[in-house]
Amino acid sequence: MSSRRRFIKESSLIGAGMVMAPGFAFDISGSSQNDKLNVGLIGAGLRGTNHLQNLLLRKDVNVTAVCDVDPARISIAKQKIADAGGKPPKTFGKNNYDYRNLLELPEVDAVVIATPWLWHVTMTVDAMKAGKYAGTEVSAANTLEECWDLVNTHEETGTHMMILENVNYRRDIMAVLNMVKQNVFGELVHFRCGYQHDLRGVKFNDGTTAHGKGAEFGEKGSSEAKWRTHHSVKRNADVYPTHGLGPIAVMADINRGNRFVSMTSSASKAIGLHNYVVEVGGENHPNAKVKFKQGDVITSTIETANGETIIVTHDCNLPRPYSLGFRVQGANGLWEVDGNRIYVEGKSEPHTWDVADEWLKKYDHPLWIKYGEYALGAGHGGMDFFVLNSFVESAKAKVAPPMDAYDAAAWSAVTPLSEVSIENNGAPQDFPDFTKGLWMKRKPYNWIKETY
Repeated sequence: MSSRRRFIKESSLIGAGMVMAPGFAFDISGSSQNDKLNVGLIGAGLRGTNHLQNLLLRKDVNVTAVCDVDPARISIAKQKIADAGGKPPKTFGKNNYDYRNLLELPEVDAVVIATPWLWHVTMTVDAMKAGKYAGTEVSAANTLEECWDLVNTHEETGTHMMILENVNYRRDIMAVLNMVKQNVFGELVHFRCGYQHDLRGVKFNDGTTAHGKGAEFGEKGSSEAKWRTHHSVKRNADVYPTHGLGPIAVMADINRGNRFVSMTSSASKAIGLHNYVVEVGGENHPNAKVKFKQGDVITSTIETANGETIIVTHDCNLPRPYSLGFRVQGANGLWEVDGNRIYVEGKSEPHTWDVADEWLKKYDHPLWIKYGEYALGAGHGGMDFFVLNSFVESAKAKVAPPMDAYDAAAWSAVTPLSEVSIENNGAPQDFPDFTKGLWMKRKPYNWIKETY
């Protein structure tokens, strides 16, 4: 996970090896060949193609349709399906709304949505209205209105959607979650998390390849530089909160006995992206004149109904190593990912950190113990296997997923709330109660099991 370039290269190579490995294709539920989930893929870019590769490894899935406005990505997807021995999918992409024709197909039960952020809610809402179980990439929504659209559509249609937050399934995160559930840290008090990842080489490229070094974005950019960078131009907000906040929300039982109550946010100056453009493209490059609105480091503090505090950091425009900056702290001890360290009162030497490895091994999650060998080649260190497996199994059973519409709304609401707070000098912003009071009665999902 040290760089997106390495991930794409390694996951594609490993994925190819997995397809060829005899006996690797799996079906955790043990369903028959006639009991398959028919999946449509909306968005066949780099992320969508990674999902496609993992779907094609399953005995219980048929990929029956693919949609993308880029014909080259459609061709890549069709070839991967053919190489895996699948039937040719129906394809869509004549315009931005051709995905709606995909949603009308009776041979599509569920859809995986891996498109630019501004399309996530529109496509997810349309999918739920069409009766298709929807898996949506992160972040799920950009505005409070969009957050409510997800919740209201789910409640009106009875159709489920799942936010595909893969970090919830990271091995160390699931081990720490196991520790939380076994009360190792005692009553929870404070958390830290975020997205701290140098994305300058993603927001800009040479306009030819996703990771060709250059200063182009927008119409002249390639891959994510075509759309992602615009958010840094237009919004001073934490636009990507869920990688950090999703795992913490589960540990804190958000929407299930607890909820986010209020948040304050602040932003540093914005110099990182401008400096990068000048460094790579020169002072006379047209993009050197662009005013980037997003502060380089955005810090938000969330208060919960049960009294915990959560610090969320967005840091993507400056040179730095990757880290999601996790800290889980309770009355009896804490874990910090940076430094790989744990302290538990009465177990650790007083005032002395333990190396986290032995603790994480002791509390390794049942899912990783059972399926870790399958997961490791699936992308992002294996967590892509588990998040997609949860989606498929939930969709097959037609039940609420582990991370549902209420979670998608609450976690994604950080973006618009941080934007308003920053605009108003850090003024506190109230979180909507997307469950409309049901958080007090809803039971936490059973995360500590070996199915999904």
